[in-house]
Amino acid sequence: MPGIVVAGTHSGCGKTTMTLGLMAAFVKKGIEVQPFKAGPDFIDAGLHRLVTGRRSRNLDLWMCGEDYVRKCYDRYSSDAGMSIVEGVMGLYDGKLSTASLAAFLDIPVVLVVDAYGMAETAGAVVKGMLEYGKRLTFAGVIFNRVGSERHFERLSKAVGDMPVLGYLPRDLDFEIPHRHLGLMTAEDRPISDESISRLADAVIEYIDVDKVMEAGKWETEEETRTGNMSSSISHLPSHIRIAVARDRAFCFYYEDNLDMLKDAGAELVFFSPLEDNALPEDIEGIYIGGGYPELHAAELSRNEQMRMAIKERAESGMPIYAECGGLMYLSSAIQKSGDEKYDMAGVFRFDTVMKQRLARLGYREVMLNNDCIPGDAGTVMRGHEFHYSDIAGPRSGDVPNCYNLRNADGTELQPEGYTFKNVLGSYIHVHFGSSPGIAEHIINFMKKRGS
Repeated sequence: MPGIVVAGTHSGCGKTTMTLGLMAAFVKKGIEVQPFKAGPDFIDAGLHRLVTGRRSRNLDLWMCGEDYVRKCYDRYSSDAGMSIVEGVMGLYDGKLSTASLAAFLDIPVVLVVDAYGMAETAGAVVKGMLEYGKRLTFAGVIFNRVGSERHFERLSKAVGDMPVLGYLPRDLDFEIPHRHLGLMTAEDRPISDESISRLADAVIEYIDVDKVMEAGKWETEEETRTGNMSSSISHLPSHIRIAVARDRAFCFYYEDNLDMLKDAGAELVFFSPLEDNALPEDIEGIYIGGGYPELHAAELSRNEQMRMAIKERAESGMPIYAECGGLMYLSSAIQKSGDEKYDMAGVFRFDTVMKQRLARLGYREVMLNNDCIPGDAGTVMRGHEFHYSDIAGPRSGDVPNCYNLRNADGTELQPEGYTFKNVLGSYIHVHFGSSPGIAEHIINFMKKRGS
């Protein structure tokens, strides 16, 4: 199973552009590409899907552990001609860094170096990367923002024994629009097919993609692996229908979460809180993921039929599981700047308010203090939190919660996981792969209480 990790010297060096470019180039050459993203990022994973036509998978050693990450990589790489893992931050940043993931998966690293404003100094940067990462195999280096052929020659001579795979020019006509949480999402179609095609042509022209492909075929002495995540899941004989909110406002889902629900016996039916006036028929539960409800607050608020339909289901006892943007949608209202305030579903008796700065960021470990949708009391799950909104006033108020929280280093945080009857809303994006049985428990909970 050929594969590479695309890693950078630092955030902002052009790692995502290079990743998308390599994916697009391989696709243009007729090679099936399986994308992956190191860490919990949703946006990059969505852009991968735009370019490759395949759903990108998050590989996160902290959230899911080695066994799950291995099975995930092997399962989805098995029918691809090339697997490309986009790294996170700088190559060695973080306790469980991109380098840790590359070493664990035992696949080579393509190092992206932003060459703007330097020449021979690139040799020192690359040498430091090589010497610091003795456990790693490097496929080679690709330089970004190169000014000329002469500039590229100086860079290439400076890096010694590191294979040079090529470069992208400084005047490359390609840009991914940004917004407050980072790049724009795939649902907004921020990159046109024409732009993707131009990027692929540039990569093919300036980068030796055949050499990248050969590097990705590097194999260890280990036996060839054939992953099968489904072997760890006991399929339920019963089928239930779960309505999943998915549109421009709600698009942040770990693809594995959805697949695990399906593997465990759920039929997922997608709906749009923006455009649909009614929930799908014959459902026994609702799943509302994260996204950008604040950007679509006026439109969501105008769709009163959907807001009231969800509130009525919540009051009647239907199980609803909501994360981050989904929590905001279930609140009484979203408060934006100034006097802007938009009514939401009103399941929870608090507003959510947008902040000028990032409100929460980081890994989270959850221990359930009550039986609820994803597990029984005592269940431990892991996830990630990243948002610019917060709950207006005290975070808990008079709304019961069922999450005891710690961050990645074990520091206790304020309890979270707000409940109303059979509804659970939280800012935490829980990865179901972090704890065996979450998907099955969700289905059993919804089956028992949603009928």
